[in-house]
Amino acid sequence: MHKKKKRNILVGVCGGIAAYKTAFLIRELVKEGLSVKVVMTPSATKFVTPLTFQTLSNNEVPIDMFNMYPCSTKHISIAKWTDICVIAPLSANTLSKIANGICDNLLTTVICALPAKVKVICAPAMNENMWKKYPIQENIKKLKEKLNFLFINPTRGELACGDYGEGRMAEPQTIFKKIKSLLDK
Repeated sequence: MHKKKKRNILVGVCGGIAAYKTAFLIRELVKEGLSVKVVMTPSATKFVTPLTFQTLSNNEVPIDMFNMYPCSTKHISIAKWTDICVIAPLSANTLSKIANGICDNLLTTVICALPAKVKVICAPAMNENMWKKYPIQENIKKLKEKLNFLFINPTRGELACGDYGEGRMAEPQTIFKKIKSLLDK
C-alpha cells in the first residue's frame, strides 16, 4: 500500500488587521496533517509577528527576499513546493501587484513563480470603498479569468475603521473548507 503524499499549503499574509485570523487558519491546516509554510509581506509583520506563524506552522517564515542565505532562489523552491496557495488576508495593494505582475517583495515574487497547476485561493480584506473600486474589481476579474485564481469574497460586518460594510476577510473556517474541497478533488 502506498502512503499518501503530505500536501503542501502555502499561506501568504498581507498587511491588514485581519492577519490575526490567519493564525486560526494555520492552526486548522496543521491539525489536519497538512504541511504549511507562511510567507508574509513586510506590512503584515506590523500586525502579527513572524514568530506567531513560525510557531503554528513549525516552519521558518521568510519575509525578505534578499536575506535568505544560503538559498538566493528561495522564491523558486517555495513555489515548487506548493500544492495549494491561499492568500489571507489579501490586501488591495498586493492584489493589484499580483494582477499586474509586480514582484517587489517575497510574497508577490513567489506567487509569480508558482507553477500553473497550483490553485490560488484569495481571501481579500479591505474597506468597503476600496473593495468596490473599479481598479480593484478589474484586477480581481483579471486574476479570475486569466490565472484561474479563486476568490472567497469578503463578508459584511464591522470593519476596522468602525464602518459597517463589505470588506471583512472570510472566517478561517470558510477558507479551510475551500482548501479541503480542493484537496478532496
